[in-house]
Amino acid sequence: QVQLVESGGGLVQPGGSLRLSCTASRSIFSIARMGWYRQAPGKERELVATFTSYTRTNYADSVKGRFTISRDNAKATMYLQMNSLKPEDTAVYYCNVIGWGTNNWGQGTQVIVSS
Repeated sequence: QVQLVESGGGLVQPGGSLRLSCTASRSIFSIARMGWYRQAPGKERELVATFTSYTRTNYADSVKGRFTISRDNAKATMYLQMNSLKPEDTAVYYCNVIGWGTNNWGQGTQVIVSS
């Protein structure tokens, strides 16, 4: 069973930055499709940023220019750098990896953007 462990969430003021990490218990060298999603209270889970191939990325319009997804295969870790955070970015953020024969989700990390 694959485990995905997220970290890096927290409370930040508007305009601030956070970097989320998602570390897998298995190698991600062969994984092409992986990404970040979020779910705000009372809303459905939505795509934030994903790798659509080993190098190509896709972002939600609401985070383009502010968030950057990246990966370090040697560390089996995916990152989400979030800059210029807004109150509407408040949500639980989940990492997702499609691989190893299954669709895998992390446990989520809370991000709160508030003054």
